Amino acid sequence: MAGAIALHRWAVIAEGANPKLSGAQRGAVVRAIAAAAHTHPDGAERRYGRSTIDRWIRDYRAGGLAALRPRPRSDTGLVRARPELFSEAVALRLELPTRSAAQIAEILWARHRVAVSPRCGLRDQLRRRGLHREALAAEPKVFGRYEAEAPNDRWITDAVVDPWVPFPRTSASVRARLFVVVDDHSRLLVHGRFHAVENARAAQEVLRTAIARRGLPAVLYTDQGAPFANHALARTCAVLGIRLVHSAPYSPEGRGKQERLNRYIRERFIAEACHAGIEDLAELNDRFEAWAESVANRRVHAETNQAPIARWEAGGPPRAADPARLREAFLWVAARRVSRTATVSLEANRYSVDAALVGRRVELRYDPADLSVIEVFCQGRPAGVATPFVIGRHSSARVPQAARPPAPVTGVDYLGLVAAAHDAEVVGTVSFAEAALLAAEGEDRP
Repeated sequence: MAGAIALHRWAVIAEGANPKLSGAQRGAVVRAIAAAAHTHPDGAERRYGRSTIDRWIRDYRAGGLAALRPRPRSDTGLVRARPELFSEAVALRLELPTRSAAQIAEILWARHRVAVSPRCGLRDQLRRRGLHREALAAEPKVFGRYEAEAPNDRWITDAVVDPWVPFPRTSASVRARLFVVVDDHSRLLVHGRFHAVENARAAQEVLRTAIARRGLPAVLYTDQGAPFANHALARTCAVLGIRLVHSAPYSPEGRGKQERLNRYIRERFIAEACHAGIEDLAELNDRFEAWAESVANRRVHAETNQAPIARWEAGGPPRAADPARLREAFLWVAARRVSRTATVSLEANRYSVDAALVGRRVELRYDPADLSVIEVFCQGRPAGVATPFVIGRHSSARVPQAARPPAPVTGVDYLGLVAAAHDAEVVGTVSFAEAALLAAEGEDRP
């Protein structure tokens, strides 16, 4: 929970922590953040004062994501009241959407003499189920056009499911997933790669390569798909100081540039690749990289009247990521309790840790592609490394694996052998000497 709260606090201050803002601009942003309500990891809607937001920004700049972890509270472990009679509260809200949570709580008290907290209980439960007054009274929205002010101010990422590999399709073909990242300002195809699976690790690999090649973005805009709405990507963005923004479910209006690029890739690259034939993912990725750099990023864009690469380079050198922090950002994290034998389990493997950690909950940080090196942290502080005790798996099951090479052709025709054996058993061995005698007898007959 402490890690989730730290990520929540980063999401609150991400816009105000932008180093490009001046003092006056940051003050305006902080005031806007303080005026807005924020959904806490426990589901409650909370507002934070300016002093709290400023303190979090200072803590993040001084100690990174770890400095945003909450300090132990004096009332930790106390039992808190829970809302009751929720089904009746839902019926009351649906009957009259303008009824406030306080009014519904008063009605429940008048009918059942049960006290319900309208702020910390009832209102939050109604909001989780999409029954808040704003949603019930919502009107159709009007969307305007948006463009980031400078390169790397906002990246948009998505996954496209399209070609069969190999193609033409065979029994062994799989649908390839193309993960792409596009720069909002320049329309530059920052990076893209085809994978055989659509998961968080594949999305992270593409993002890591994009950052290494083009620098750090200020905002990463994604949809609500599983490869992008997960703890691993949220932690990656928080460690690198990237503001992660998810579009509302079933609302693709904010990803128009990404959808247009997806269509362009289907029409100009995937169609030609399928026409020429696709042997494997490695060949497909090699051709896509060459096409992206020499064609997609060098064509004159119809909206900007500039080549994407020229418009991106006009913004000057990008903000590079520190190599150590980049490595830390893409480590996966798992919480475990140390057993009595000073061991922990991870991905079907067992590791030995410091005996002083027996019975305590620790945080394991690791590269999912290499499970032989596990870093151990206790209460946010380094606590040594986990020594492999039993290794049954050397990489996470969620890491895309290389395709098995095709087996050599034996040339054995099993069904042909069966047919030959059947003919030999039914017809028997052909004797050419007997065939000649039968032919002679046939000629002697009148």
